[in-house]
Amino acid sequence: MWWTFPCALLILLGVAASQSSHSNRSLSINGHTGNVTVYQIDGRTYVDLESLVRTANGSMSFKGDQITLSFPAADGDSAASDGKGSADGNLSVQFMTASVKTLAVLKDWTNTLGYGIQRGVPGDGSRLVVFHNRASESLHLATVAASSRSDQDALQLLTNQFNTVSAWSDKLVGERKNMDTGKYSISADALKNDDAYQKITACTKFLSKMLPSGTYQDDYSCH
Repeated sequence: MWWTFPCALLILLGVAASQSSHSNRSLSINGHTGNVTVYQIDGRTYVDLESLVRTANGSMSFKGDQITLSFPAADGDSAASDGKGSADGNLSVQFMTASVKTLAVLKDWTNTLGYGIQRGVPGDGSRLVVFHNRASESLHLATVAASSRSDQDALQLLTNQFNTVSAWSDKLVGERKNMDTGKYSISADALKNDDAYQKITACTKFLSKMLPSGTYQDDYSCH
């Protein structure tokens, strides 16, 4: 953040006063507080520029007839500008991007399982390892990108979804090994009646809206 002023020794504060005098007062700028000398001249109040810059942990430079003041952003502005999200539920840009990619991998894994189980494809599960590894790696990248409390909360829902899909995958593979997957190919409604599949579908639908929105929300389907 930078401000430019015509070259002068004092900056106008705009607080009405009555007589020419000066006094020490406490000044707070962007959460930084310090004592400055305040001058009251002809009914107006001024503060020394050097005191202003020092209090705000800023810097001052001169160029021709101008003075440029640079101040660090306030905490809230900093969080928004560097994409790190905030405590009000906003997700950071980095995490939002990584989490959406992770969800896409989980969707691919789920769809492959659903399609395959109805046709007896899962077998011993060896072909599904690649989906588990891709999802695990993508989740790791989302974990690294999580930088705020909101990110962490959303990450927990995403992790829950990963664990649910992984457990369902193991269950289907186990049933396939025990020749117990015939119900999926015999009945078109088998997946619709599968509690784990319905839970995964509901959470996927919720996360597909929540994550791209950039604002954290919770839903029971992801727990």
